[in-house]
Amino acid sequence: MENMGFVSLVPPLLSIALAVTFRNVIISLFVGLFTGILILTGGNPLEATTSTIRDYLSPQLTDSYNAAVIVLLFFIGGFVSLVEHSGGGAAMARRTVAYLNTKAKTQLAAWCGGLIIFFSDMGTPLIVGPVFEKIFDKVNASREKLAWILDSTSSPVAILIPFIGWGVYVMGLIGEEFDHLGIATPEFSAFVQAIPFQFYAILTVLAVPTVAIARIDFGAMRRADQRVKETGQLYWPGSRPLRNVDADQAHTGVESHPSLIWLPLGVLFVTLFGLLIAAGFPFETVPGSDFRVALSTAYLFASVVLIAMMLYFKVKRLEAIFDTYLAGLQKMVSVVLILVLAWSLGSLLKEMGTASYIVELTKGTIPPFIVPTIIFLSAAGMSFATGSSWGTFAIMLPLAIPMAAGLEAPVIVSIAAVLSGGIFGDHCSPISDSTILASTGAGCDHIDHVKTQLPYALINGGIALVSFIIAGITQSSLTVLVSVVAMVAIFYLLAKLQSKKALAY
Repeated sequence: MENMGFVSLVPPLLSIALAVTFRNVIISLFVGLFTGILILTGGNPLEATTSTIRDYLSPQLTDSYNAAVIVLLFFIGGFVSLVEHSGGGAAMARRTVAYLNTKAKTQLAAWCGGLIIFFSDMGTPLIVGPVFEKIFDKVNASREKLAWILDSTSSPVAILIPFIGWGVYVMGLIGEEFDHLGIATPEFSAFVQAIPFQFYAILTVLAVPTVAIARIDFGAMRRADQRVKETGQLYWPGSRPLRNVDADQAHTGVESHPSLIWLPLGVLFVTLFGLLIAAGFPFETVPGSDFRVALSTAYLFASVVLIAMMLYFKVKRLEAIFDTYLAGLQKMVSVVLILVLAWSLGSLLKEMGTASYIVELTKGTIPPFIVPTIIFLSAAGMSFATGSSWGTFAIMLPLAIPMAAGLEAPVIVSIAAVLSGGIFGDHCSPISDSTILASTGAGCDHIDHVKTQLPYALINGGIALVSFIIAGITQSSLTVLVSVVAMVAIFYLLAKLQSKKALAY
């Protein structure tokens, strides 16, 4: 395999360095891309500029596969925006309030609320959080616990679902690399196969019912819950809770209805699986193009139904509803830019032979089974430093997939390692959007949320690290069962140790 040697590492390393320094993925990707093209053109800035537009950006936009992904993302953005502003999620949550009279029930209800709002990682804390704030106060559960639950049911849930914006975005990155490498596996199949290996996301989602049912709090979270129970204080002295003014205001005005959540989602699922079954699913492999068309159609139909329902329940006027839908489309512009730049950078790295050079350097020195573990740690470090899991995916997948293929490491496990590492680092990072939104939605001090969440995140991250070593050797999806058992056992032991320590004093 031909490569340009060490110089082929300049574009990705520069993109990573800029992303960590400035925390702006779009600028980082563009500068890395342009620098690489500048190298290829012998340092001619004019030729590099024209080549960037003509040979890299334009082909990505005109490619039929890429265009279908972009169209789908816009449909998803519009639908998610409508759901978030319909009030249906809050209405559904408020209907359950009367049944919540214990701490365990309340925590499980908030967890279920986060699972229901699976289609929007940012919508989860802002829709579910304000509804449950006062209920958590009533049952003497801390705001820090609510923030942790909101954070655990936002991006960790979203990354496990292939038919929402997260899945489509990741599949777009996977599909591009598979095309370059000549891998015949459809990107949808690859994503689904990677789900059991997304150890950190799975452990994080399951940690909430484990803690709620077994009552096995420990560390700073245990102290926060004891503070509320023993003193009635919602916050530590000196804490500065973040407030979600927009979400609080959303409860005033016209009362919404839970059907604005479940009926459009029902239309979405019926349409999607109806079209997929007609194409042979699940007995035949559905081509990626058919899957994207089915998904786009499903989101369009669901949006039309939701618009009609919002008019029927007089949630908003028609003009305001269309403005909301268009605002959702606009939010996807930055996602599309990241995707196009990531696709372009992937093309550039293939031309420069970056993956080939990495394989050349590491082959014979790194056993293939350890590659997913290295990828997991690298993705976690980058995501922690940048506070962006999406940016981490955009930079790491074009490197990790060809590297894994070249080193004969398990490609599916390596894909999951990028996704798990990105979520893990993002979960631990105090500058992450999802972490800040969780604090905001729970009306919790942001640093208190980070401190109380960190022990749970680090334990699950450690288990995920070991799990990737095991999965790298066995390539067995059953590894996730070992991970879950390990998580429950460690949580239980830590809670017991802390209880004994408290009794000793």
